[in-house]
Amino acid sequence: MKPTFHQPLVTHLYTADPSAHVFEGRIYIYPSHDLDHDEPSNDSGDQYKMEDYHVFSMSNTVSPVVDHGEVLHVRDVPWASRQMWAPDAAYRNGRYYLFFPARDHEGVFRIGVATSDSPAGPFRAEPHYIPGSFSIDPAVFIDDDNRAYLYFGGLWGGQLEKWRSGTFEPERVDGPAAGQPALGPRAARLSEDLLNFESPPREISIVDEGGAAITADDEERRYFEGPWMHKHRGLYYLSYSTGTTHKLVYATSEHPEGPFTYRGVILNPVIGWTTHHSIVEFEDKWYLFYHDSSLSKGVNHKRCIKFAELHYNEDGSIRTVL
Repeated sequence: MKPTFHQPLVTHLYTADPSAHVFEGRIYIYPSHDLDHDEPSNDSGDQYKMEDYHVFSMSNTVSPVVDHGEVLHVRDVPWASRQMWAPDAAYRNGRYYLFFPARDHEGVFRIGVATSDSPAGPFRAEPHYIPGSFSIDPAVFIDDDNRAYLYFGGLWGGQLEKWRSGTFEPERVDGPAAGQPALGPRAARLSEDLLNFESPPREISIVDEGGAAITADDEERRYFEGPWMHKHRGLYYLSYSTGTTHKLVYATSEHPEGPFTYRGVILNPVIGWTTHHSIVEFEDKWYLFYHDSSLSKGVNHKRCIKFAELHYNEDGSIRTVL
């Protein structure tokens, strides 16, 4: 199928959470794969039963989308039990890396890594998850100095609240009180081989223009899940989902570990409960990849990936796409 802005890129599978990268001159997309079922939904995300990954690619933004098939399944990950949620990918020293969250055999979300000689896979999982990793939505950013960072974390089903004390508390569900700083995504510098953390993850601070922390009850701006990092004209852009208000928003900083100042909305609510995205430059243009539930007419766990061109203003702000 020929890609068209704001139309599903893949229609033979339900896909979500697209991480887009340019490898070997092509756009590669690493989404999650929604299973087609009709069981009920809940705030813990049990309806998202994803168990494998497919890789897709395009030679350019108007060429057909190629499905490279299943590249990793939960049965091939020794430490994982279920729920292979939103992944990301990276390249270093001739190897391609797939970062992915899944529940371990105790039901705790961890982040694992799989590697391949090809951006199209298949990928072979490391026998253990990244030591010290937790929660969901890994996003890798490799800076101009070749330092690599992993950003991650999600509320509710992503279990971030359960780690507030620094250790996993399975019964804990409470987040910060109204008026208190919202929980932020976590970031950790990765080792040279991208398989470990160089130091423990740190919480990223997101503030308003006056420098005050975005609060937990500010659902229009507070972090919920789906972090993504990119760099444009020397400025670092942290974009993320607000979750309950269903927006993609962004904040900027002069340092990859923040603090980040909230700037505005990239994407307004789409069909479906929330959205998850990536931002990539290809042939001197920028593109937003995201998902909605239009293919299933609004079923939240039957989603489809889409894309649109992204534009910046002279002051570095991003124009709202929709």
